[in-house]
Amino acid sequence: MQIPVDITYKEMETSAALNLRIEDWVAKLERVYDRITRCEVLVDAPHRHHRKGREYELRIRLTVPGGREVDASSSNEDVYVATRDAFTAARRQLEDYVRTRLRRRPDDRALPAHARVAYVDLEREWGWLEPDDGRRVYFHRNSVLGGIDRLKIGSEVRFTEEQGDQGPQASTVELVGEHGHHDMQPPWH
Repeated sequence: MQIPVDITYKEMETSAALNLRIEDWVAKLERVYDRITRCEVLVDAPHRHHRKGREYELRIRLTVPGGREVDASSSNEDVYVATRDAFTAARRQLEDYVRTRLRRRPDDRALPAHARVAYVDLEREWGWLEPDDGRRVYFHRNSVLGGIDRLKIGSEVRFTEEQGDQGPQASTVELVGEHGHHDMQPPWH
C-alpha cells in the first residue's frame, strides 16, 4: 500500500534527492503501521541567523484511521539530519500509537470479533479474514478451531485478533453456525 505524501517546500527550492529520501522514510513508517491514510511534510528554511548558518526545519503530520494525527518536527543546519530526526520522532510516536491503541495488554480480555473468510490458499495452510471494517486479518490453519477444511470463502467466523510481526492476525478462528451459535462439531461425528 502506498500512502499519499504531500511534500511542501517553504523558503527554498524543491529537491528531488530530498523527495526520494522522504519517500524512503515514509515507506519505513508504513512498515510500522500500514493503515496511515495521509502524510504531510513541510521543509522550511527560515531566514539566516546572524551567528549561525541556515537552519532547516522539517515538520511531519501523519493521519491515521479515526482522524487521529501524529505530529513530529526537527531542525538542524543539515536538511538530511533534520529529516532523519523528524522521521525518527514520528516513528516513535507511531509505535506508541500502535502499542497503546491497537495492541491489547495481556491483562485485557480479547473479545471475539465477526468476519467472513475472504481467501484460503490452495494448500489450505493460511488465509485472510475480512471484518466489517474492511481490513484484512491473516490466519493460519493452526488457529482454526475444528480444522481449516470446514472453512469456505464467505463463511462467517468469530476470531480473536492479535498484532503479529507482519500486522493483524487471528489467534483463534471459529466457524459460526446458521443462527449465530458456535458450529463446532463433536469429534465423534
